[in-house]
Amino acid sequence: MEKKEEKMNKFISILGWIGTAMSVAMYVAYIDQIGRTLGDATGPWIQPLVAGINCTIWTCYGLFKTPRDLPIAFANMPGVFFGFTAAISALI
Repeated sequence: MEKKEEKMNKFISILGWIGTAMSVAMYVAYIDQIGRTLGDATGPWIQPLVAGINCTIWTCYGLFKTPRDLPIAFANMPGVFFGFTAAISALI
């Protein structure tokens, strides 16, 4: 029975890191929006602002939880930077 639980824990850990990679890719996609809105164009700012706030909360959760949940923290760290940057660049 222990071997099955060990395999499940390994699977969950791998799944968490795959989710982390996908989340990072999702937030890095804001680079295009930031580039477009840094020129003369403006763009939507609510969604990236809310994403930045949401990612800040999840990053703090992952770092301060005991034990730490690093996949959650790492998955949301890019969203903090890119979310707020996209929101600000859309307003300028």
